[in-house]
Amino acid sequence: MRQTHETFEAKRKRARAIYRILTKHYPNVRCELDFKTPFQLLVATVLSAQCTDKRVNQVTPTLFKKFGKPTLMAGAKISEIESIIRPLGFYHAKAAHLKSLSERITTVYGSEVPGELDELITLAGVGRKTANVVLGHAFGIPGITVDTHFGRLSRRFEWTDSMDPVKVEHEVGALIPQAEWTNLSQRMIWHGRRICHSRKPACGACPLAKLCPSFGIGEVDKIKALQLVKRDEDFR
Repeated sequence: MRQTHETFEAKRKRARAIYRILTKHYPNVRCELDFKTPFQLLVATVLSAQCTDKRVNQVTPTLFKKFGKPTLMAGAKISEIESIIRPLGFYHAKAAHLKSLSERITTVYGSEVPGELDELITLAGVGRKTANVVLGHAFGIPGITVDTHFGRLSRRFEWTDSMDPVKVEHEVGALIPQAEWTNLSQRMIWHGRRICHSRKPACGACPLAKLCPSFGIGEVDKIKALQLVKRDEDFR
């Protein structure tokens, strides 16, 4: 990765140019977790830790059929929740989180998922990343979700050099209009999953090739790079 010494204004201009291309390349971006209510999205996002969205979507229909509301999840036995979410890994901890957050939502928030970040992060298993997913996709409140993909791409684009998710959130947030933060997060995640992979990015097939300061760290041959690109159906 080359080291640049651009001004903040130059970095912001370049960041917005990159985002315009991401918007064109991923025009119909959406959350890849299936949900119908804020509570269902909260549960699915907690379950997605150390697990793919595709696998979560295979389990949540059964979970939501039995415990799709905070009151039902709060009243469930831990063993009942564990038996359903076992395929997702870390099921002991995740089941405990789901029961605990459901109890708090039921007793403290009148069975309604709170729509404030400071309140969401008081729930078991919920950090800023999960809270911003829920705020953005369930409540329409712009937020930046710094997962592994977002952090990796932000550093490759030289929007930040930090490994601290909160610092990344604030530094990138200063470059992109707030109204676009949720869509930015999703587009960065999509791009990280499909093209800008962790181990071997498909640089030769990337629409950002001319703007990315990290171009060349992956496969630059277009034909070979296209073979590395993942399709939307790989995540359904």
